[in-house]
Amino acid sequence: MKKIVVFASGSGTNAENIIKYFKSGTIGEVVGIFTNNANAKVIERAKNNAVPVEIFTKTELYESDLLQKINTIQPDLIVLAGFLLKFPDAIIEAYPDKIINIHPALLPKYGGKGMYGMHVHKAIVENKEKETGITIHYVNENYDEGATIFQKQVTVLGTDTPEVVAEKIHELEQKYFPAVIEDLLKAKS
Repeated sequence: MKKIVVFASGSGTNAENIIKYFKSGTIGEVVGIFTNNANAKVIERAKNNAVPVEIFTKTELYESDLLQKINTIQPDLIVLAGFLLKFPDAIIEAYPDKIINIHPALLPKYGGKGMYGMHVHKAIVENKEKETGITIHYVNENYDEGATIFQKQVTVLGTDTPEVVAEKIHELEQKYFPAVIEDLLKAKS
């Protein structure tokens, strides 16, 4: 059984969706949730699904202790699902091509530092984009610049608010993120 570790900073809807997707599967399972936010809703979601949680500080993220904790798990895939901090180079180097992220836009547009969540959706509406979507990509040393694994588009209507765009993106994330993770695990078999 392949081991998946999920990093999340917020509500954890994508993390919970991934946990549930793999509960009845045979290819992999979520063996840990890592979060930098002691008040994140993802903690409750993980506990409700009997998944261990590791809470760490921003300082601990960039020290070797966290890498050592990850090494004890030896995950086959590290998934960033709403994780807002820059991922440390030491972990990226230790797990090449084993760390993926989901971004709520069609990269390379609307990527980079500070471009997450509603910031992205507001920019898309303000710029009158006709489409947006999700990008699942490998994580490298730069925000949102790793190789693209998967993209899916959705139409943006002239009447769409950032909140409506967020709902459309959330639907894409829920539908495609776990399936792409499963495909990656199968390819690594």
